Amino acid sequence: MNLVVQGPKVETRALKDLAALTGSEGLGRIGPNAFRLLDAQPHEGLAAYCEERQLDFAFVPDDRRLADFRLFVTDMDSTLITIECIDEIADMQGLKSEVAAITEAAMRGELDFRESLARRVALLEGLPEDALARVFNERLQLNPGAEKLITGLKQAGIVTVLVSGGFTYFTDRLQKQLGFDYAVANQLEVRAGKLTGKVKGEVIDGEAKRHTLQVVRKHHGFAPETVIAAGDGANDLPMLAEAGIGIAYHAKPVVREKATYALNHSGLDGILNLFG
Repeated sequence: MNLVVQGPKVETRALKDLAALTGSEGLGRIGPNAFRLLDAQPHEGLAAYCEERQLDFAFVPDDRRLADFRLFVTDMDSTLITIECIDEIADMQGLKSEVAAITEAAMRGELDFRESLARRVALLEGLPEDALARVFNERLQLNPGAEKLITGLKQAGIVTVLVSGGFTYFTDRLQKQLGFDYAVANQLEVRAGKLTGKVKGEVIDGEAKRHTLQVVRKHHGFAPETVIAAGDGANDLPMLAEAGIGIAYHAKPVVREKATYALNHSGLDGILNLFG
């Protein structure tokens, strides 16, 4: 196994320490702040050492490459982008703290997602539809490395899917902006230019995310092990479990514990480094 080490800054001293810790006798550079330690072995002090230095680490089979994968599925809020859109929409109503508390509980897995979505969306009743445009134009930002990630995936011929418990207003625009092959999310109901406090159609919850991954994978005839999925909250766990590789991106503890790999300090392009 190889040990992939990456982060905002990877110092030479740290690489030497990690090589000694894991018994690695070879080193390869993947990128400016990403390295591969060859034939590394697990060590009980590895996690603490890396966390203290804000480094991400992952044991990856030495023959595993990006070309092995055919499908990438990602969450939107707090994964692809820096914000939780519904919290920012609620801020237009002066209700951000109330809605954010519900969001946080749901992402930790302490509250059923469908219940949390209904409660949060209900608080948006009466808000002008143009508040959505304000959130997209003024507050929505991509997480670091997002564009590089999607570009790298497309260059590798990997099908990309954006699936969100958020809203189509945002996923549709991000799909166009970044070139996702598919985008699935909840649709806010609007009447007379105002939000009704309800969603239309099927609710996209954790099970629906898993199902979306399955449908796209089977449609293209891809094997389960050729799928990478990324997310940050409990609502993403079903699709991460369905994928060959599940990536916890700056995620809640419950997600980090169950994912194949966790990126706590790197940008989204760190996913490419894992299989570089």
